[in-house]
Amino acid sequence: MAAPRLILASASPRRRDLLDQLGAHYRVEPAHIDETQLGGEHPEVYVQRMAQEKAQAVASRFPAPGFVVLSADTTVVLDEVALGKPGDREEAMAMLSALSGRRHTVLTAVCLSGARGMDCETVRTQVEFSVLGEDTLAAYLATAEPWDKAGAYGIQGLGGAFVRAIEGSYSNVVGLPLCETWRLLRDHGIATALNPSQAPA
Repeated sequence: MAAPRLILASASPRRRDLLDQLGAHYRVEPAHIDETQLGGEHPEVYVQRMAQEKAQAVASRFPAPGFVVLSADTTVVLDEVALGKPGDREEAMAMLSALSGRRHTVLTAVCLSGARGMDCETVRTQVEFSVLGEDTLAAYLATAEPWDKAGAYGIQGLGGAFVRAIEGSYSNVVGLPLCETWRLLRDHGIATALNPSQAPA
């Protein structure tokens, strides 16, 4: 019996880069769902729900056992408030000013849906920012980097210069925790460069 084919339910170029790093073969089929956070919804519950709903939406089009669907959702959390993608310059400036000189949490929920059901893991990383002046933030906001990222920064790009310390998974902050993702792929029979024997015949 052929191994299931992997579908990535995300249009994120960072997640594609990380999945490429694992050597997985996949196709991209973004999930188009309402990503509005519910009133009073805890950030951890929110990212878990988003990842599950993304997986379910795409799995309805690419069902098991022929396919396995990988989804993820990432948010930046400060003072128990989820900071999503900024809508405009003012919102981005407010987010980065709030993160300046403080520690925050990055949460990513990753789900894999296939013949054995849906398995999900949530990973948290602590990130500490240096103190950032207004001129520095204005220069950063003049770039294209902040606009499609939770918390208005990308650790893998220019925004990495803001990070004084990190505790936990770096790839989790980028948007896909590699350790947990690889375990899920392996357990669902998806081949990577670390377990090539599971490649389809």
